[in-house]
Amino acid sequence: MRMKEFLAKKNIVFTVDRYFIKALSSMASGLFASLLIGQILKVIGQQFQIGFLVTFGTQAMDMMGPAIGVAVAYGLQAPPLVLFASVITGMAGAEAGGPAGAFVAAVIGAEFGKLVSKETKIDIIITPAVTILMGSAIAALVGPAINAFMLWLGEIIMWATAQQPFLMGILLAVIVGIVLTLPISSAALMIMLQLGGLAAGAATVGCCAQMVGFAVISFKENGWGGIFSQGLGTSMLQMPNIIRNPRIWLPPTLAAAVLGPMATSSFFSMVNSPAGAGMGTCGLVGQITTLEAMGFTPIVFGKILILHFVLPALLSLLFAALLRQWHWIKDGDMKLDV
Repeated sequence: MRMKEFLAKKNIVFTVDRYFIKALSSMASGLFASLLIGQILKVIGQQFQIGFLVTFGTQAMDMMGPAIGVAVAYGLQAPPLVLFASVITGMAGAEAGGPAGAFVAAVIGAEFGKLVSKETKIDIIITPAVTILMGSAIAALVGPAINAFMLWLGEIIMWATAQQPFLMGILLAVIVGIVLTLPISSAALMIMLQLGGLAAGAATVGCCAQMVGFAVISFKENGWGGIFSQGLGTSMLQMPNIIRNPRIWLPPTLAAAVLGPMATSSFFSMVNSPAGAGMGTCGLVGQITTLEAMGFTPIVFGKILILHFVLPALLSLLFAALLRQWHWIKDGDMKLDV
């Protein structure tokens, strides 16, 4: 059997879509089910002095690596033994190279596990062994270097934001917001970069502009179902409509460009943690992590209300109204099946 046919039989496809869209999106699910939900539980527990929530939340956060391993293997459509063994590769990758290391270790381990799956009479031994050995080996070899590079890149971005808050505010809000709407995980990227501080604050605002913006400008087509599915879920739902008419992407993106430098201004000075930087209003994670980073005060609540909800909605509606007048956007352009 030729190699191409063998790889096809094993469902191993070397494409950008497979690794940087499907696997990365699955990683985001693993992050949400461990690190992000754990942080939410921990914050709630700390604020209301509920001890068991702090304990359970901390435990969930500590399981980030294994959760990434299983999630990535699931996204790569790995068979059961490979899927279960990926708990170990994710853990090894996270210990050696953080979230980025966990991702790489899980991908390599899963793909090698798929290669040998059901190829021997002692599959129950060979498949998980190969998965663990290959994933753990790659974690030890390249995990630290990958993690160091991602942290360096994140530090450069945060340094640049401190030096040029206006320009970087625009760039971060627009770029991260666009990434959030694309079938790529902005949350996973922000966590791998460990992007915090003002840079994370601008990124959060950009994500909010996309989610809240699309939710309100498509209200006529999608009603309250669209408000909740996009505003608290994901603006990624609009991608098929964006492909049909890219101009519908302009209102929330322009809103992000306006709000980004406001977020980094000395007046608002919005900051966030890596865990919430790429989440926007999804499950209100971005708002919870912002409160944790800035403090649970009335002033912070007010800033969040203005920059994360009110202005993204008003600016997006304003830009959308202009584009409708120019007939760049028409009724039905943003209709979803919700």
